[in-house]
Amino acid sequence: MRYGGIEAGGTKWVCAIADGPGRLGQTDTFPTTQPGPTVSRAARFFIENGPVDVLGVGAFGPVDIRRGSPTWGTITTTPKPGWTDTDVVSALRSELGVEVVLDTDVNAAALGEWRWGAATGLDTFFYITVGTGIGGGAIVNGQILHGLLHPEFGHMRVPHDRQRDPFDGICPYHGDCLEGLASGEAIRQRWGHAGQTLDDAAVWELEAEYLALALVNLACTVSPERIVVGGGVAKQPALLPLARRRFRELLAGYLRVPELTEPDAIERYLVPPRLGDRAGVIGALELARDAAHE
Repeated sequence: MRYGGIEAGGTKWVCAIADGPGRLGQTDTFPTTQPGPTVSRAARFFIENGPVDVLGVGAFGPVDIRRGSPTWGTITTTPKPGWTDTDVVSALRSELGVEVVLDTDVNAAALGEWRWGAATGLDTFFYITVGTGIGGGAIVNGQILHGLLHPEFGHMRVPHDRQRDPFDGICPYHGDCLEGLASGEAIRQRWGHAGQTLDDAAVWELEAEYLALALVNLACTVSPERIVVGGGVAKQPALLPLARRRFRELLAGYLRVPELTEPDAIERYLVPPRLGDRAGVIGALELARDAAHE
């Protein structure tokens, strides 16, 4: 069998065909524009480089992943203009005529890191991405975490000290949720420049504060054995070390386990993705591989 995978992100789509478990064959990366042209370009890639028997898709959300739902396969209340209520699965099936398996892009990245990356051998861990937006996916007890819908890590509420940071936030639904305060787009709107152009310590200390607050919430609720922190904003060299230090301060010794208290433990607990930018598309291929072997 041949497997296809799509990391259908809000900024870019990455398409790939499996060249073996955990390995990429042919790939293509292109910007996320409007739904019709974006889906058609993805379909063209698989027509030209395929065929594939099963296609796995990890899509930005929120997305309806409930099998049997009348809107299954649809990106629903996304803040991304033009994509609300886009039925991604039906469009791809119509163009390619193959089985399509769907999850969120961050759940797909979590699956990729669990199988082949920084979370191999763990039972429960969380993957977050801090980029243009913020998202999170999880493996819990060896299974991708689903529930009422799927994790929406970026829209948790975190303390907002308006004296330190009077910025209102950018989320059209919640204003100053985590994504509204700490995403790449929030950085750009607050400071007037994209994060990769900013080296002011105040920028990254504030970003680390919001990230650490969210990570503490995660450690105290999901209780993951490790948290993998990916995304374009997270590549800023100062951010993860600052977030680790603040995470330790905020926990204040409450969770007394070796994974958090031994020397250098936090450096092994909050880690970058081993698969880098390939985590999402490798995870999408794993979704397809799992579906083919069910």
